[in-house]
Amino acid sequence: MNNHEIDYKLYGDDMQFVEVELDPQETVIAEAGSLMMMDDAIRMETIFGDGAESSGGLMGKLLGAGKRVLTGESMFMTAFTNEGTGKKHVSFASPYPGKIIPLDLSTIDGKLICQKDAFLAAAKGVSIGIEFQRKVGTGFFGGEGFIMQKLEGDGMAFVHAGGTIHKKELAAGEVLRLDTGCLVAMTGGIDYNIEMVGGIKTAMFGGEGLFLATLRGPGTVWVQSLPFSRLASRVFSAMPRNGGSKGEGSAASGLFDILGGDRR
Repeated sequence: MNNHEIDYKLYGDDMQFVEVELDPQETVIAEAGSLMMMDDAIRMETIFGDGAESSGGLMGKLLGAGKRVLTGESMFMTAFTNEGTGKKHVSFASPYPGKIIPLDLSTIDGKLICQKDAFLAAAKGVSIGIEFQRKVGTGFFGGEGFIMQKLEGDGMAFVHAGGTIHKKELAAGEVLRLDTGCLVAMTGGIDYNIEMVGGIKTAMFGGEGLFLATLRGPGTVWVQSLPFSRLASRVFSAMPRNGGSKGEGSAASGLFDILGGDRR
């Protein structure tokens, strides 16, 4: 094992947090701002780069930090080390309603590809890098762009996603089509591509967008029922306009919305 071996426990249902149990001198790394609580014997330290054990000196750390910037994350991560004499605990919370997915990377060939903001925490030694989409169409229209997160190692990692999470095993050659924003993570053997929705009428008026993600096995895929982008767009559309208030359950409110009326 190159990674620290950590134990954990999940709490909650739709607003989950994960409690990580650390033996003396064990370390867990996490995204900045994800800490919920920790015992007093745990030392918190900001680290530069992706948190891997073998960083390759200053240049390796710079490359690791650069990879994180490309995925839209901070150059820094936070390491939590148990400096006490017994077992200690540190907890991390997901940033929006959904589920936390615990993954033992040693059981999936040491590699996981996930959406850019999915990573929450991992055992010290797990490398958080980037995965370039080599296909131009996938990069432009795949929802996640050319760059996704790549987790590598043989330890525990925790990713989070919105709504309910569905894990699906794909056999060799089996194809799964899904909304581009609903993809959470996939194992390294999955072939990821995008395709246009069939038919002009369906594409223009179907409300599902112009493209679908196409995943071809063999491998494992994790799918989320409520992408954060979809949740954010619904919240934004429900916000009051021009300083007014948007009533709920009112036929008159709906009529004014349709006609663009001013209820002041």
